[in-house]
Amino acid sequence: MNIVLVIIILILLTKIYLMKKSIKEIRENLSEILKSDTNNLITISTEDKDIKEFADSLNVEIKTLREQRLKYESGNQELKRTVTNISHDLRTPLTAITGYVDLMKESSDFTKQKEYLQVVERKANDLLYLTDDLFDFARVMDIGAKIEKEECCINELLEEAIANYYAIFKENNVNPDINICEEKIYKKVNRNSMIRVFENIFSNVSKYSKGDLKIVLDKSGKIVFSNIANSFDEISVQKIFDRYFTVENAKKSNGVGLAIAKQLVELNGGSIKADYVQGNLIIKIDLI
Repeated sequence: MNIVLVIIILILLTKIYLMKKSIKEIRENLSEILKSDTNNLITISTEDKDIKEFADSLNVEIKTLREQRLKYESGNQELKRTVTNISHDLRTPLTAITGYVDLMKESSDFTKQKEYLQVVERKANDLLYLTDDLFDFARVMDIGAKIEKEECCINELLEEAIANYYAIFKENNVNPDINICEEKIYKKVNRNSMIRVFENIFSNVSKYSKGDLKIVLDKSGKIVFSNIANSFDEISVQKIFDRYFTVENAKKSNGVGLAIAKQLVELNGGSIKADYVQGNLIIKIDLI
């Protein structure tokens, strides 16, 4: 009996030793992983089922933490690039405004002064568009952003956005071909944010279109915008919703409009994608 008891005690002591050894391995592994930039995971020498499951669960959390850190670092770098680039774009019209104001001061020619004033007005409007986009960009950057939704008629929202943009279409010689279904399409969305989405797409058209624009809202509620855009290709279109993506020969570009449109569509529970087919840029929006 005593021998049996001794054997049991030895077995338990061995098990306790191995458990303590495994816990030490886990602690040392975890400390090393957290301190260094490594892809290693926790490894242990024991075959104990419970300890192995514990180590596996920690490895799952480590992988999740690593993914979140990569997303944070990527987003942080992207934000820095965006702020730097937008700051550059803000400086450009400000520099032009300052320069033309100086020219106005130096010139006594009323006709020249009027021309300079018109340039200042255009640059001031560019600056206004940039600051509006910067404000919207900062707002939707908040991943916890909440928007209030209500049942909205998409036909009416689209028509309102087209009417709002009519003067700019005319200024840029864009003649929209509009095909909105007669059936009223209702979706639960935020009214103002969806109008903003449509206007940002129209702004993109004004930069890159050859004067054409097709707008289609079908009975399923899918919205399609298409226009000839020789500035693009199949590769660049895949980046069109990236923050601060631009095409070099754009008439004027701040590069955040479509990034904002994408985030607003997603906040409204929808999806947006772009394709490039036979020289045409096609943007499709699906709302749930």
